Amino acid sequence: MEQIKRFQVRGLPGWVSRLQFGSRIVDYWSPQGGSDRLLIAHDGQNIFDRKTATFLYTWKMAQTSIRVARELRINPPVVVGVFHSSSKLDPDGRAKDLCPEDPFREGMKVTYRSNVTIDQLRGNKYLSQIFEEITPEIAELSSSQFIPEKIAMIGSSMGGLATLYSAIKFPDRFKTALALSTHWPLAGEPLVDWMIPRLPQEEGFKVWMSRGTKGLDATYPPFQERADQLMRELNWNQTNFRSKVFHRTTHNERSWASYLDEPIRFWLT
Repeated sequence: MEQIKRFQVRGLPGWVSRLQFGSRIVDYWSPQGGSDRLLIAHDGQNIFDRKTATFLYTWKMAQTSIRVARELRINPPVVVGVFHSSSKLDPDGRAKDLCPEDPFREGMKVTYRSNVTIDQLRGNKYLSQIFEEITPEIAELSSSQFIPEKIAMIGSSMGGLATLYSAIKFPDRFKTALALSTHWPLAGEPLVDWMIPRLPQEEGFKVWMSRGTKGLDATYPPFQERADQLMRELNWNQTNFRSKVFHRTTHNERSWASYLDEPIRFWLT
């Protein structure tokens, strides 16, 4: 691990640190003195820094977490943004990182456009790096002690799929999965039917799902409604599962940031 730089973000006390783990870049912010809570976010390019953000707009994730934590009178979480690996040399790096690997290696067919072949998928390796390498290092750097019951993962679109898939692969490492605009059209209903029954149903595990109504999100209703139906059949309830529709929001960081306080509050409450 190497620290690349530190920088400040408007509305955020202290510093954001940029680290490099091999070829993987990670940004993180910590409250002074650390925290026992941790929020792990996919698409780290879009979490803190407008200069790296896809459309020059960030989630303002740490600012929202601080505000919600203040309302709840608790210490805010450490917020970690894990960069995907898309680049000029590997333009499909994001899909290779965030695609749920196992169902496609088992023979599931991709129904949404994709240039990635099965042998190129590295979602399992990506998630292992988060929990085996990145999280322990940031705990030490921030003087924090994280426990799974107070760790959440968040992602949107393919990051929403990666979040739910991570809950299946690493249910002992975190206990809240926040999946926004989950990109079910990647393989349609078969992907819903593969993932939902495999989510951990142990006491204390929480799942949030949400979508907008415009743009790409307008194609999601049949798949998300199927997911919601399966969750109900599996006896998930309002305490440990929420699925919400945010009207007039679309498939971008500005929309997700506009209602981010709700999934954060669902986690921290």
